[in-house]
Amino acid sequence: MRTGVVAPAAMAALGAAILAEYSGAEGRLLPALGAVLVAALLLVNRVPRVLPALLAGGWVLFGVHLEWQRTLPAGLGGEDLSVIARIDEAQRDEGLSRLNLQLLECESPAQRLACSGLDRVRVSAYGDTAFEAGQTWRLTLRLRPPGGFKNPHRFDYARWLWREGIHATGYVRPAPAPQLITPERSTLRSLALAHIDATSLDARTKRWLAALSLGASQRLTQDDWTLLNATGTTHLVVISGLHVGLVASMVLWISRLLARLTTPQNWRLRAWPWAAAGLACVGYAALAGLGPPAMRAMVMTLLGLWVLSGRHAPRVWQAWWLALLLVVLVDPLAPWRPGLWLSFVAVAWLIVIWQGRARPQGVKGWVWALVRTQLLLSPLMAAAVLVSFGRVAPGAPLVNLLAVPWVSAVMVPLALLGWLLAPLFGAGELVWRGFGAALNVFDALLRIALEALPLWEPAIELRFALAAALLLLALCFGLAFVPRWLRAASCAVAAALLFFSQPKSLAPGVLRVTVFDVGQGQLIELKSATQRFLYDTGPRFRSGFMPIESLWPPGQRFDRVIVSHGDSDHAGGVRALLSEHKVTAWQAPEGEAVAAPFTPCARGQHWTHDEIAYRVLWPPAGENALTPNERSCVLEVSVGEHRLLITGDVGRQTERRLIGDLKSPVSVLVAGHHGSRSSSGVQFVRESAPGHVIFSAGRDNAFGHPADEVVRRYQSVGSCLWSTAEDGALTFHVERGQAIRVETARASVKGRKRC
Repeated sequence: MRTGVVAPAAMAALGAAILAEYSGAEGRLLPALGAVLVAALLLVNRVPRVLPALLAGGWVLFGVHLEWQRTLPAGLGGEDLSVIARIDEAQRDEGLSRLNLQLLECESPAQRLACSGLDRVRVSAYGDTAFEAGQTWRLTLRLRPPGGFKNPHRFDYARWLWREGIHATGYVRPAPAPQLITPERSTLRSLALAHIDATSLDARTKRWLAALSLGASQRLTQDDWTLLNATGTTHLVVISGLHVGLVASMVLWISRLLARLTTPQNWRLRAWPWAAAGLACVGYAALAGLGPPAMRAMVMTLLGLWVLSGRHAPRVWQAWWLALLLVVLVDPLAPWRPGLWLSFVAVAWLIVIWQGRARPQGVKGWVWALVRTQLLLSPLMAAAVLVSFGRVAPGAPLVNLLAVPWVSAVMVPLALLGWLLAPLFGAGELVWRGFGAALNVFDALLRIALEALPLWEPAIELRFALAAALLLLALCFGLAFVPRWLRAASCAVAAALLFFSQPKSLAPGVLRVTVFDVGQGQLIELKSATQRFLYDTGPRFRSGFMPIESLWPPGQRFDRVIVSHGDSDHAGGVRALLSEHKVTAWQAPEGEAVAAPFTPCARGQHWTHDEIAYRVLWPPAGENALTPNERSCVLEVSVGEHRLLITGDVGRQTERRLIGDLKSPVSVLVAGHHGSRSSSGVQFVRESAPGHVIFSAGRDNAFGHPADEVVRRYQSVGSCLWSTAEDGALTFHVERGQAIRVETARASVKGRKRC
């Protein structure tokens, strides 16, 4: 297969995937794509070489649109569905199981819409039922279309669900009770995991052994992932080319040694060692679950073996394009997985920096080759990670320089050797104890590096400039034909890029207010020239997840945190702030149970920072008999002629008592109690006459927030209405003498009336 056929076919597949994703479930681009398809079919008669590209693009286009059609119809959201499902993955926490299900049968009791097209769903199951991967259950599910919080420059859960092929999310209904249909199937992988569990190794060694040798990365804890992400070493744990390639290399070396012993005259011509290495590669990837990372590594390793064998093999770049094409054809959603691009960019860059160079000789040569590779690879990969995830691990180059050989030459071989010796009584476990000792060294290295050089999440203004600077340095120092003077100049250009891209601080008298999308809860950030406040901390869900954990990396500093009251949808993130961030001062109503030492907020308190005035309007000072909702801290912020008002969960009675203290009109109002009908009374709405109203509420929440009558009241006074459920996070730029500017994290809903 010539490069002229493979590369265009791969490009056509990628282009079709991008167009299909952009067209969405509604098929916005289908008419245009149909016209292009007709034109391409006509072109095939004249240029037959375009046929592979046409077939590849059509296949991927069909695959992506098939995924769109499998998404749960909106009309079935909140309905009880009776399903028979096989558990693909089960993660167990205290009182909670997170399940990835493959639906075998689906029935909607309401019979309004068919759900038979659903394929994969992700649900939570509360209670003590023991769910295991491989089992088949009859369950009653309450689902909704896949979605998630939408906050600027933060993890997009909805997009993650899309690229993972998850067609709905929800939970398992407790009644009727789940029924086990088929016990766990005994596969080689499940038996291997059970064997690890049966050993006397400590818990950490067990989970890392399962992750590193069998691809069971779901066994790692959140603390494990945090450490790996912060040090740029995640790629060492996910089953990748490092592991699959190492297995293939070991089998190839042993097989060629046997071939040399059995056929010393022509052992170099024997093909069976290469076939054995290929079979080992496929077998190990299958044992690891053949997930997307393992599948990519398997394809790339097989083609790498083919190239190295020299038997009718493609050239290196031809093999690279062929591997990319095969991965996208097998998995049309792969182009949206950052791992695809990180893997293929890394391999492409390794080809560039090593093509044409002589093979290293001796220990000194291989050590220098490793150092050179890591130094040239690190800037490019740091740029790719920065663009993909918005973070950079400053210590990653040095850490990987030590961790890569340690994991590949010590930990992985010990893990695999333990499996080879597992049939011998006690021998495998003894080797795995050595693996545990090596893991202790690895863990200590990562923690030392993290303490010295913590994870850095640069401001969005600096992010792409830093990525461009890293890319420039990688190209100038990695490409052999670049002269030395240009390499020196690239350092100056990179420094200039960073200098001129420094984020500008806010001027005095300017306030940036962000109402984050945290579901059914409230979290508001108020940022001025020198101060950073939080009003409320977001919810803590039944599963234990706190949305505030996904907004910032650890180590943030907040000058003041005001907790409106102790309800979990407002104070659920307090513990996360205490454990991961620094807060100078806390405020909350007297008598509230808040897990942080606080100063009571009371009516009449006021302060000024950066030419911005803050005033507490409620509750009254001292002890009171008010309910938690009614004693919420009410905060008014004045920026010149503009007024921002946040009322917590106070009801209509308290709102009437606030009217006399209001400086009307209110420019921006965060609606009380998420838009509940118990708040936003008629008199309060008329007197405040807010220009902008924000409802901080969850998507499809069970309370019906915001209430229809509340929406109509604000519409009657001409307010512009916003909702985190529909708009995502909302950012208001408030400046003296300037109109308020609003930014939304999610695109506007077509046909929705704002004002």
